[in-house]
Amino acid sequence: MLWVKAFHIMAVITWFAGLFYLPRLFVYHTLANAEGDKTGSERFKIMERKLYRGIMTPSMVVALVLGLWMLVERWDTYFRAASWMHIKLTLIILLIGYHHVCGAYVKKFAADANTRGDKFYRVFNELPVFVMVPVVILVVLKQPF
Repeated sequence: MLWVKAFHIMAVITWFAGLFYLPRLFVYHTLANAEGDKTGSERFKIMERKLYRGIMTPSMVVALVLGLWMLVERWDTYFRAASWMHIKLTLIILLIGYHHVCGAYVKKFAADANTRGDKFYRVFNELPVFVMVPVVILVVLKQPF
């Protein structure tokens, strides 16, 4: 079980790295578009696509599969009796939604259909922190706040 946990943690770290970096790419992509930098824009499209499809989505899938594996192994301990786990799972569902919103933005940028400014993406970039902090606290303390 410790091997599963170790690989789960690595997948979560990788997923979060992407969740923090992709919206930052959106900021730079928006600025490149505002400057009329076609070459830069095309480069950002490639970077965004590869990050989302090649790193973020596979690491999310691995994190979810391994997390569910651990949850099933300790079903009675963690799910039925632990309110902290219910809160954590709710936050993870929100994070999965955020991931898919990022994917929608990747498609918009790829189609040159972005309508948001760099300030929006600067704020959007910070949203995963509001999931990461409580999830880490819940996992470490194994109790609600």
